[in-house]
Formats: sequence, C-alpha cells, structure tokens
Amino acid sequence: MKVKKIPERTCVVTREKFPKGELLRIVRTPEGAVEIDLAGKKNGRGAYIKKDLDVLAKAKKNKTLEHHLEVTIDESIYEEIKNVIKNS
Repeated sequence: MKVKKIPERTCVVTREKFPKGELLRIVRTPEGAVEIDLAGKKNGRGAYIKKDLDVLAKAKKNKTLEHHLEVTIDESIYEEIKNVIKNS
C-alpha cells in the first residue's frame, strides 16, 4: 500500500518545517485585505505561522507577517489570530 505524503510548510517566523495542518495560514487577498485561512484554500498571497502565542508575539514585534504579505496588518487581525491559536 502506498503511503500518503503529508505536505510540509515553513513557518515564516521560526523558519521551521511542519506538517501543513500544524500551521496557521494568513492570506492577503487580491483586494488587499488580510484574513485567516483556516481551510488553506483562499486565493491570495499566504504566509504560514506556527500555532503558538510566543511565535505570534515575535511576528508582531518584528513585523514578519507584514513583510511577507507586503501589507500593513491592523491590530484587530493580530487579536483574531490570537483567538484562533487559543481555541485550537
């Protein structure tokens, strides 16, 4: 029987590779809005971060997500990401 390959992605903050399901995808849509992509299928430029509050704090401090998505991220988006991480 063939073993199914699990896709891996790299966290933009820690630069570690993880299975796609362990990361959270943040997307800049073609319209320029920043959204959390729980399904991993939205159109737009995406960046993956580890589901960890320390990693989120580091991303916010260093503006890592803003750099990768090439857009300014509002404080409310960071709060939304924080709530998703807490609930997962």
